[in-house]
Amino acid sequence: MNHAYQVMDELREQLAGILAGKETAIRQLMITLLSGGHLLVEDVPGVGKTTLAHALASSLDSSFGRIQFTADMLPADIVGVEIFDPAERHFVFHPGVIFHHIVLADEINRATPKAQSALLEAMAEGQVSIERETRRLPEPFFVIATQNPSEHRGTFPLPESQLDRFFMRISIGYPDRLAEREVLLGAVGQARLPGLKPVATWEDVLAVRAQLASMTVSDLLLDYVLELLAISRNGEWLQHGISPRAGRDLLQAARAHAWLDGADYVTAADVQAVWLPCLAHRVSAAGDVEQTLLALLDHVPVPA
Repeated sequence: MNHAYQVMDELREQLAGILAGKETAIRQLMITLLSGGHLLVEDVPGVGKTTLAHALASSLDSSFGRIQFTADMLPADIVGVEIFDPAERHFVFHPGVIFHHIVLADEINRATPKAQSALLEAMAEGQVSIERETRRLPEPFFVIATQNPSEHRGTFPLPESQLDRFFMRISIGYPDRLAEREVLLGAVGQARLPGLKPVATWEDVLAVRAQLASMTVSDLLLDYVLELLAISRNGEWLQHGISPRAGRDLLQAARAHAWLDGADYVTAADVQAVWLPCLAHRVSAAGDVEQTLLALLDHVPVPA
């Protein structure tokens, strides 16, 4: 077992000690982190969305900022603002909460589209433009956004351009009976956050990203992914096909999924495992999006 894998296994175990019984959500979080993407967690209040973000920030030696989105929030509340200093006789930039390595955008769909848009440039390019000046954000830069289901009152749907910036959209769900018993007793969950210590660094994360870049992707597998993308665009399945950016993210997520399994090459099973969380929020269909995507997946033969 190489050092990077050992460290990531320790990170996974520590997160599992906070969010008991949610191995799938933790794995999807780690796939997004190791792939260099951003994560959208959509679920009802109280199931651990915010706790998961805090647990990662405490487990990874990193700076952390939280933005609590509200209907009256302005872009300047997120990215920062320049204020004139009379003593210095010039404008001084006061950075917003976004200037951290890990940013929790809590209940992002409670803010207006104008406030939501402040994250677009940051998530796509790792920078923000303020008063005609472009300012780089810390690197690496990782956004974990949470949102309540759209049928909840006081929410604003995220536009397609914003949704496409998220590498994965996941849900956590209610805990099973055994895990909820531990939550009620304080053995897991938010009560354990103060006791967490960093078990990994950004250098560890970057080392994994370098390993992912060198993973073997066979021509057969690449043709399989290309066939999936092509069929998604023929108009029979989706209203808008899978974009090249989404296709690239799909393959990167498959690499991370394979790496976490200890493999040094990617298989069709890895692509299938990340298919829905990578794509379901980026496309639209006449019927149920997830069912349509699964039907499309079944339609394309798996390479021998």
